[in-house]
Amino acid sequence: MAKKVVATLKKEGATRAYAKVIKAVKSPKTGAYTFKEEIVPLEEVQEALKR
Repeated sequence: MAKKVVATLKKEGATRAYAKVIKAVKSPKTGAYTFKEEIVPLEEVQEALKR
């Protein structure tokens, strides 16, 4: 029988919430848009959007 492995972003006792930030970035070379994804804490969402 196989063992079940569960991976989480938070540790036991921690109550930190995370958000997935998706930004559209235009390539200067081709002009096409690509998407960059990041998982950041809720407190740092605005800072992640400014980068």
